[in-house]
Amino acid sequence: MLAGGAVAQQLSWPQGETFTSRDYQDILHQVTKPGARPATGASAIAGDDSCQYANDNECDEPGLGTGACVAGTDHSDCWRLMAGVEDDSCQWANDGECDEPGFGTGACTQATDRTDCGALIELRFRNDQCETAFNGVCEEPGVGNGACEVRTDRADCIGRERPMTIQDHYFGHDDRVLMDTGVFPWSVVGYIVFDAGGTCTATLIDEDVLITAAHCVSENGRINAAGVFHTGENLPGGGRSARVIDYLMDSEWDEEVFNAGDDRDGTDWAMLRIDQPLGAELGHVGFEALVDVEGPRAALRAPIRQAGYSWDTGEHLSGNLDCRMVEVFDDNTMAHNCDTTRGDSGSPFMIERNGEWRVVATDSNFRSNPDGPFIYIAARSDRWVPLVADFAAGRIGNGGLRPRGPGKPGKPEPIKK
Repeated sequence: MLAGGAVAQQLSWPQGETFTSRDYQDILHQVTKPGARPATGASAIAGDDSCQYANDNECDEPGLGTGACVAGTDHSDCWRLMAGVEDDSCQWANDGECDEPGFGTGACTQATDRTDCGALIELRFRNDQCETAFNGVCEEPGVGNGACEVRTDRADCIGRERPMTIQDHYFGHDDRVLMDTGVFPWSVVGYIVFDAGGTCTATLIDEDVLITAAHCVSENGRINAAGVFHTGENLPGGGRSARVIDYLMDSEWDEEVFNAGDDRDGTDWAMLRIDQPLGAELGHVGFEALVDVEGPRAALRAPIRQAGYSWDTGEHLSGNLDCRMVEVFDDNTMAHNCDTTRGDSGSPFMIERNGEWRVVATDSNFRSNPDGPFIYIAARSDRWVPLVADFAAGRIGNGGLRPRGPGKPGKPEPIKK
């Protein structure tokens, strides 16, 4: 059996052309000898696992998957989808929880948790990355006017209703809109591309100070805050950028404890200093310890606006114009009903009063809930608000971006002040 690339070459496939799911089926049909009994299962699909993203449970081949791999190089993750095989072969199947990657836990390979993920399968590999997503007009080719790329106008083409069991975001309905990054305050809500890899949302809260999530800069017991902040893509003259040069985190932050449970969620914040005073040109939002100042009841009544660089809206800032805190916890966290997902980590939850915008929390994670849908958690601003002035003035901070060790086992290393 030939690998996908070799098959394409044998069939004189045009160089540089992108495979689609239909192309795969055409190839399989052509390499089967007339009259021969068709192969079934994995043996019917050519390819290997030579892609760096192979065996991560998510199909990354073009046409059917994410497109991160070259055709024919993510065989183990993709062959079921290519062969049209959906089953419950995962060891975690039929446990009442979708375990596929993307909108489930990721514990199962795609197409191996059919019963638990049945209501979510139509969302697989679809997103809202088209620049005109959320405009109420289906613009995908074949089903719409073709102004968007295939599978990039999900909400407009298949609707905004979402199963409550989805792990990715939504509370039965996707309420997000795209934000204009040429207009304040969305012009100062940007994203950081970290030198160590990955991105998170961050917001200007002073001329050269950003607020984001601690888990964005903490990985494997080390702090990797170095990176470049980008914001205001729609501003006249294009976006603005600056490099992160310093950071401050909660003295009680502990990555291992955070990853193991809910005991450190309230410390999931990080202030970052950048090397250009972008806020002097663009302005910046304020901040408020809303719960400490006005109390939980007032905080629960306040309309919240949120915006972040969600994975499924790509380079476009998306968010919520009217959501709420739904519960306030004693550990400096709050539960909310804003639609957030991967990439939104560190994104601001803001209130607006008389034209002034203030960050009252930053997006953190979610908690499981045996009695219902996942509980989405944000770290309230209350813990870091008193530290902003001193950090902005350079009186506190780490003093640079040399990687920091994990400290003594079981104890977070204190932040140097």
